[in-house]
Amino acid sequence: MAYDERLADRVRKFLASRRGVTEKRMFGGICWLVHGNMACGIVHDLLMVRVGPDSFEDALARPHTRPMDFTGRPSRGMVYVEPAGVKAGSALAAWVKRGADFAASLPKK
Repeated sequence: MAYDERLADRVRKFLASRRGVTEKRMFGGICWLVHGNMACGIVHDLLMVRVGPDSFEDALARPHTRPMDFTGRPSRGMVYVEPAGVKAGSALAAWVKRGADFAASLPKK
């Protein structure tokens, strides 16, 4: 399993009513895009969230987060959230909303 299917189902539920959302396999996992811009995704059991460079430090100050370093080089503006950080539905909803809101703020592709 390249990504946590149960976590993916939970994310889908939060994004189901949002306009412009598409799902795409990326990074060996799955990602959700809003109007063509990546919002969040899952690799293994980690939630990836695109928070943007201006919110990066704030996101890293939250529990159970670290910089996304998929290629071995940290990506500023994207974080991984460990499973403990999305165990509660409200926590997952907040992270997914944060990523989707940031992606929606970007020009449509």
